[in-house]
Amino acid sequence: MPIGFVIGISIQTGWDTIVELVFRPRVGELLINTVLLVVLTIPLCVLLGVGLAWLTERTDLPYRRLWSALATAPLAVPAFVHSYAWVSLFPPIHGLFAGVLVSVIAYFPFLYLPAAAALRRLDPGIEDVAESLGLKPWAVFFRVVLPQLRLAIWGGGLLVGLHLLSEYGLYVMVRFDTFTTAIFDQFQSSFNGPAANMLAGVLALCCLAMLVFESGTRGKARYARVGSGSAREQRVFQLSHMTTALVLLLPILTSVLALGVPLVTLTKWLIAGGAEVWDLANILPALEQTMVLASVGAILTTLAAIPIAWLSVRSPGRLHRLLESCNYIASSLPGIVVALALVTVTVRYARPIYQTAITVLLAYILMFLPRALVNLRAGIAQAPVELENIARSLGRSPIQALWVVTMRLASPGAAAGVALVFLAITNELTATLLLAPSGTRTLATAFWAMTSEIDYAAAAPYALIMVVLSLPLTWLLYYQSKRTAGR
Repeated sequence: MPIGFVIGISIQTGWDTIVELVFRPRVGELLINTVLLVVLTIPLCVLLGVGLAWLTERTDLPYRRLWSALATAPLAVPAFVHSYAWVSLFPPIHGLFAGVLVSVIAYFPFLYLPAAAALRRLDPGIEDVAESLGLKPWAVFFRVVLPQLRLAIWGGGLLVGLHLLSEYGLYVMVRFDTFTTAIFDQFQSSFNGPAANMLAGVLALCCLAMLVFESGTRGKARYARVGSGSAREQRVFQLSHMTTALVLLLPILTSVLALGVPLVTLTKWLIAGGAEVWDLANILPALEQTMVLASVGAILTTLAAIPIAWLSVRSPGRLHRLLESCNYIASSLPGIVVALALVTVTVRYARPIYQTAITVLLAYILMFLPRALVNLRAGIAQAPVELENIARSLGRSPIQALWVVTMRLASPGAAAGVALVFLAITNELTATLLLAPSGTRTLATAFWAMTSEIDYAAAAPYALIMVVLSLPLTWLLYYQSKRTAGR
């Protein structure tokens, strides 16, 4: 539906209007801002994420397990809360520099986690062979280790890039114009006018271009080994005292910028506001509505993912792979494009559900279904199909066999999917702002309303609660990363 919306609205608008709306200086300015943001942020995230992964996994850096956990922790802070912390602590910060700075410290864990996991799984025997052929340690890293991190870097870079294209709150607060901020402004001023729709089309094309670039440059090299590899721990490089003192600056500075600034800011505003900022008459309803929307949305999204996950595991084929891929493509589109698609469809063809909780939940399903699908697919794959067949031979219907046997065995994966979707909905802002019924007030929208009024003290409790709710997700990602690598 989101892709059909982009195509359909373009056909309906007409070529002359498209040329007038797309080929204008404002769109060129937004495109330049987007390109600069992506070109600067992704390489910096790669450098920081891979650098920290190398230090925590391959050196004797003091307290490296602590630095590893701290490198993952920024994911517990929503991106717009990072922006809120920096703007309220340093009000003059704005523009491209601010956008790149806050984006890097908010999103570099998406590079750190896969890079660290890949480094743990590498066969150290390959590096031994390279050294035996006369390569220096730095040459071994660039010619042997780094190429094996290619999938992790490309995948993490794609994830960061899609977040850069879809993020709204972060860039509004630092006064940096992107396609998403411009679309939201156009929507508010003209309510689903052609300008907002055309900007959404350009943004969707940017996402598609990023997906095609990542797929085309990923390469077809093999990254798996045939045998069991070397049955020993990865080599740990010994750092001199001088080198240790220098490289410690990187994790310390990163932790201060990514965690210290939000912590100091929240503490400052909570102390400045005192007990008055804990307005439970408003906070508790916002927390309740967030929990209800997140719980219902997570359950519905996971239920919607079950048939697709079951088909992809039990009956893989072209059609089923296409169905599965459609969900990944749709979820890669920014939330604002999904929201505009739902606005258009509901206004024209399903007005009774326009601006109702049903529309909001549909947006959550479209945006976050892959988070449940990935975990469900892994869980169902570990459930033997023979048990499902035995249940059917004993008189169970296919649906009963799936629910009673397979889903019980896949329940850990389903629970992980529910948790990931729940916490994603908790921190979702853009689609909720556009689609939520009048009177709906989630933690994210309440926080946004307070910061829009420059009432940073009143916004602090909402930010703190969102961070606390996000901590389990951060721990889950960190734990899964360790478990996947056998650590």
